[in-house]
Amino acid sequence: MNIARVVVLIIALSAGGVAAYLARGTEEKSQPAAEPVAQLPTVEILVAKSDIGLGQPVKPEDLQWQTWPASAGNNLVNRASRAEAIKEIAGSIARAPFIAGEPIREQKLVKANGSGFMAAILPTGMRAISTEISPETGAGGFILPNDRVDVILSKREKNPEAKGADVVQSEIILSNIRVLAIDQAPKEKEGVNTLVGRTVTLELKPEQAETLARARQSGTLSLALRSITDVNATAEGRDQAQKRSESVNVVRYGVANQTTAQK
Repeated sequence: MNIARVVVLIIALSAGGVAAYLARGTEEKSQPAAEPVAQLPTVEILVAKSDIGLGQPVKPEDLQWQTWPASAGNNLVNRASRAEAIKEIAGSIARAPFIAGEPIREQKLVKANGSGFMAAILPTGMRAISTEISPETGAGGFILPNDRVDVILSKREKNPEAKGADVVQSEIILSNIRVLAIDQAPKEKEGVNTLVGRTVTLELKPEQAETLARARQSGTLSLALRSITDVNATAEGRDQAQKRSESVNVVRYGVANQTTAQK
């Protein structure tokens, strides 16, 4: 009786082992083999190795080659087609700043060809004109190159009434103007170093340059710093707003009053 039970147990274990083996083989055959991940084609493009500031001459050590996906580097300077690009671009002047790792776009570079820095970074058809400012007329020293400003002309006129005080009138003559450079010197005020400019250089169209030149002879110029989010305001909207209303400061008997003249 004991021998029979042992034989039955051995047969059962053998059958179970065979079944498990067959099942595992079936599972292994049913699972497809993992396919290798396809490698995306890449190219080496030219990027800024370090930050390059506005107006800074580009040096060979400021540039390096970096691997990019081929689909994203089609319109950039790549090593396959321009192996000597670093030598060709070295010596150019940055018309706009680059940050480290940013692809080099030649639209943001210009060859000086012996000209000065300012002539090199000026866009086609634009002019650079300078005017004097003071802390009171230059936003307290917070205006920096590449900021956008409005130019305000203030004029003092004689009051038609003989006994009345002079009338001070202010208006925006130029709007959304880019600052190219500003003559700045460190000045310590209350233990804090601030930057105070005396001369600002603005980027203007020829007709705007004429307007500024005439305004310098007729009154006091002030700069109003614009928000960075307000750079794309249209000229038409600014002109219409200026025509709708004009703020006038009138001083009578030592008291300043602000009135709005409708046009």
